[in-house]
Amino acid sequence: MLDSAVTARTQQVLDTLNTALEAGDVDGASALFATDSYWRDLVAVTWNLKTVEGPGGVADMLNHQLTHTQPGNFQIQDGEMPAEEGGVITAWLTFETRAGRGWGLMRLKDDRIWTLLTALQELKGYEENRGKRRPMGAEHGAKKNRASWKERREAEQATLGYDTQPYTVIVGGGQGGIALGARMRQLGVPTIVLDKHDRPGDQWRSRYKSLCLHDPVWYDHMPYLKFPDNWPVFTPKDKVGDWLEMYTKVMEINYWTRSTVESASFDEATGKWTVNVMRDGERVVLQPTQLVLATGMSGKPNMPDFPGMDSFKGEIQHSSQHEGPDAWSGKKVVVVGSNNSAHDICAALWEADADVTMVQRSSTHIVRSDSLMEIGLGGLYSEDAVANGVTTEKADMIFASLPYRIMHEFQIPLYDQMRERDAEFYAGLEKAGFELDWGDDGSGLFMKYLRRGSGYYIDVGASQLIIDGEVKLAKGQVDHFEEDAVVLSDGTRLEADLVVMATGYGSMNGWAADLISQEVADKVGKVWGLGSDTTKDPGPWEGEQRNMWKPTQQENLWFHGGNLHQSRHYSLYLALQLKARMEGLETSVYGLQEVHHLS
Repeated sequence: MLDSAVTARTQQVLDTLNTALEAGDVDGASALFATDSYWRDLVAVTWNLKTVEGPGGVADMLNHQLTHTQPGNFQIQDGEMPAEEGGVITAWLTFETRAGRGWGLMRLKDDRIWTLLTALQELKGYEENRGKRRPMGAEHGAKKNRASWKERREAEQATLGYDTQPYTVIVGGGQGGIALGARMRQLGVPTIVLDKHDRPGDQWRSRYKSLCLHDPVWYDHMPYLKFPDNWPVFTPKDKVGDWLEMYTKVMEINYWTRSTVESASFDEATGKWTVNVMRDGERVVLQPTQLVLATGMSGKPNMPDFPGMDSFKGEIQHSSQHEGPDAWSGKKVVVVGSNNSAHDICAALWEADADVTMVQRSSTHIVRSDSLMEIGLGGLYSEDAVANGVTTEKADMIFASLPYRIMHEFQIPLYDQMRERDAEFYAGLEKAGFELDWGDDGSGLFMKYLRRGSGYYIDVGASQLIIDGEVKLAKGQVDHFEEDAVVLSDGTRLEADLVVMATGYGSMNGWAADLISQEVADKVGKVWGLGSDTTKDPGPWEGEQRNMWKPTQQENLWFHGGNLHQSRHYSLYLALQLKARMEGLETSVYGLQEVHHLS
């Protein structure tokens, strides 16, 4: 169909939507949505991260929020033409709310809305000082006793947390805390990022030496500042650490190193937190209004307790404690687990001439990195995508526009292609005895990650070692330890000088229990997962990541984390929520997540 006709049909839907919203006609607005439709809202309408389904869901959301947030003025984005493919019209949108301006992506089927993404981008009157609003920096002309940029920056660093209190404290200085810290800085929210390490980026530098990003560079940019064009496709861990350290300086983040949170408590009367921090040997008491736990997507290391561990004569480490293979050359090492960390550690130990055995306790999804890059990510995050005008920001929005309820339907064909392309590779793994899976519904890595955050490996070489028998494979559950061995439930005895427990991490609310209280952790409930009723992701259905980047049942407590892509993209929405509260804007939340105590 001609572009002009597609544009006219799209504009008709938007005109009708705008008219209904302006008139407060909830029934008229919801009638524009198809029976099997989805409106995913990122803060703009709901002051939440929320997906509603069908006309009934849209009507309920608008009945609660229309007078509060006043969404409207939906327009086709300047410079973008709606396009039709396979009977679906896709259109980039802009819109406004009472508090801000947003960006969206809409898909139409039979001239009714099938999917709608609305994402708040800025707050009216509190826009970021970027682009045409960027600060001047130097003040030209002469002025007596003028402080330099360096002097002003040093004064801020010396007083914040002592003479003046931050509005927000972020616990955790990895990519999540740093990305959010940068957003908060640009929005003018006084914020301190706390990290226990000696330097920014040390949480990457301190890991095993073979660690690198398994996602390609186009997927991993930080906010505001993209990697240069000559950056490697897969970034080594120490290079990540150097980048994050540089980033904290360039973005002027108030980043406290060697700072450990001892405890935190919330005063409901004042609406403020008391955060007790040990900073480089000195105890400092911070009193922010908002507290963000940016301690990673997962949480505390899961360290199993097996009979006989106390009598084991060798060394037992969790994968998070494993610094590398150098001390174990010529030694026998057992790695318990078969996901990303387990494979990386096994490969590094093999390279150092250790005798390595991997214990696979349950099936694992394997996807080759080149196949993931070319088939799974290439359309959105690649050099070709950039050349075709798909910026990082556009790619993030396209990915976010697919509702979680139906995302697996888009993923299954991609992983079917990978399985066919790499059939010989998978046959080799199965012949070696490795137990593979593709997710409960065959939707592969991304859905596994979103549903439970584990159960996969992006292959960068370790799988071939298993196929070739260079890394030995044992299958089953650990039963107990002996002085010099790990014994599996079937009686298999694996002699070891070192046992690495690559056994994953618990829910992020475990940190809330340690730092605040078990009562608060229980009040919040589990963090991460969709409630998809698939393996390790029990229902009920949430439609969004549990408790991530949005209000929780504990007032003024937030969770932030995930991979570099999620840290970049979702840090914006969390930062806007915090800025709005600091400025006293009305932030009526729709659909605050209920607490479900999941096993």
